[in-house]
Amino acid sequence: MNAQQRLARLTRSVGAGRTSTAARTPFVLLVVVLLGSGLLALLLLNASLNKGSFQVTRLEQRTTELGEEEQALEQEVASYSDPAGLRERARELGMVPGGPPAFLEPDGTVRGSPEPATAPPAPPPGEAPEEETPGPPAGAGPSPEPGASGGPQEPQPRVQPEESAGAAQQPVQPE
Repeated sequence: MNAQQRLARLTRSVGAGRTSTAARTPFVLLVVVLLGSGLLALLLLNASLNKGSFQVTRLEQRTTELGEEEQALEQEVASYSDPAGLRERARELGMVPGGPPAFLEPDGTVRGSPEPATAPPAPPPGEAPEEETPGPPAGAGPSPEPGASGGPQEPQPRVQPEESAGAAQQPVQPE
């Protein structure tokens, strides 16, 4: 019986080894699948973060470009509102500085002495033109008098004085 006992013990140990390996296989596969899916999820997450980073960089560059364009446009607008530049462009268009303003009251009376605008005399050749004192832009309405309403005013038509109504004056063209 000794041999039989040994044989039984041997068959039990071999059978026990097979069942323990078979019981571990699903657990090992489960762990491998979980680790693989976790690594795949991390790879996808990293790829999406990189894509978002590239988009942020592109948008920051576009913001910088638009900021520079805005500054250039603001400088261009500022150059158009420069008094010396306005005066020069007005001369190029044939405009001349206006005289003292006159105002037409609601009852029809004229306040001030209206005079037609005349061009300043041309400087002699070789001399620089004299600087004029800045005044209201040509074509602008009268400035409000003290006590007048502060609302927007429409430009008032110029009134010819009675003594010069018969004589038409020719505007002097700038050279």
